[in-house]
Amino acid sequence: MALILSVAALAAVLGFALLRPHRWPEAVVAVPAASLLIAAGAISWDDAVEQVAGLAPVVGFLAAVLVLARLCDDIGLFHAAGTLMARATAGGQNRLLASVFAISAAVTAVLSLDATVVLLTPVVLATARVLSVPARPHAYATAHMANSASLLLPVSNLTNLLAFSAAGLSFLHFTAAMTLPWIAAIAVEFLLLRWLFAKDLAVAPRPRTAPEPVEIPVFALVVVGLTLAGFAVTSLLGHSPAWAALAGAVVLGVRALATRRTTVPKILAALDVPFLAFVLCLGVVVDSAMRNGLEPAMHRIIPDGTGLVALLGIAAVAAVLSNMVNNLPAVLVLLPLVTAAGPAAVLAVLIGVNIGPNLTYVGSLANLLWRSVVRRDLKAGFAEFSRVGLITTPVALIAAVLGLWAWIQLVGL
Repeated sequence: MALILSVAALAAVLGFALLRPHRWPEAVVAVPAASLLIAAGAISWDDAVEQVAGLAPVVGFLAAVLVLARLCDDIGLFHAAGTLMARATAGGQNRLLASVFAISAAVTAVLSLDATVVLLTPVVLATARVLSVPARPHAYATAHMANSASLLLPVSNLTNLLAFSAAGLSFLHFTAAMTLPWIAAIAVEFLLLRWLFAKDLAVAPRPRTAPEPVEIPVFALVVVGLTLAGFAVTSLLGHSPAWAALAGAVVLGVRALATRRTTVPKILAALDVPFLAFVLCLGVVVDSAMRNGLEPAMHRIIPDGTGLVALLGIAAVAAVLSNMVNNLPAVLVLLPLVTAAGPAAVLAVLIGVNIGPNLTYVGSLANLLWRSVVRRDLKAGFAEFSRVGLITTPVALIAAVLGLWAWIQLVGL
């Protein structure tokens, strides 16, 4: 009975999060669902508190990064990125696509996939309109980079933060191990998207206006660079990288307030407290399902070992599960099952839950955010999104796992 109740609660939480009727926050169902499971005894109060306490540092880190990304937008970093992309069209749209890939990958890696979807994608769409070129290839580039390019740093994605905690690696060690998978995934995505959208990319840019001068927000770039260095330093010193993210957000926040680029209410809104509550409550709901019978069932389908075949199998299971229940619950389900096998298995799960969501809209919340962002500029239905994903995702997944395996053979973990 407890398992049925837990699975039903999980289905309700995920269904609401995916549909978001009236754009209500995900926490509207997640908080009552977690409370119901505690009240019904499906999970004890102590176990729920333990789960929340384990997720709290990750959620705090996420909050600081969300604010940092929003402040970068307020100060003009993303506008400057759009201007640079517009100026990159001298050699045609292939150069524009390359610049979109490069900037999207960098933004995703450093400021998280949410920044790419919510802040950079509108800039890319506006750039396509100004240049009178089809937006489709460039919009899909931001969607796929938001997922695939989030492999590199522990801060790039909430799934990374969870895997980082489970893997037991330092910030620099994690980043080094994921560099080859990151490069491999980006290269595959670029080549395949360029091939898929060759007809759209053949249209010559016709700028409606002369390119505006590029005004680089140097202060913001310096703060982001120092924050990134701070992630590595705090990790080496045994402290949470969240402190570096908080310091960067405070410095940029003070600057933006002093120059009237933002307001205190906007900074508080960037925290997205309802989403943070959703993450914590989702963790409780998933933990309840695992404790009441889901864990043994999942154990039977996870490959053993950390050889190439096992890593490919683990990543494939993670990718499939992500497209069944979304990648956030997928990583919460799978990490406890593979942690004992070592960091290689944990990173294989991460590859699956980060690249796998490019297959369907269900795969990640970022996909649904992207769909709402691009809706006014292009029709990107479920069938088209999945068609593009079916061509790119399996190849990118295999390439990334091969990159991880090659790193393990050359250097070890």
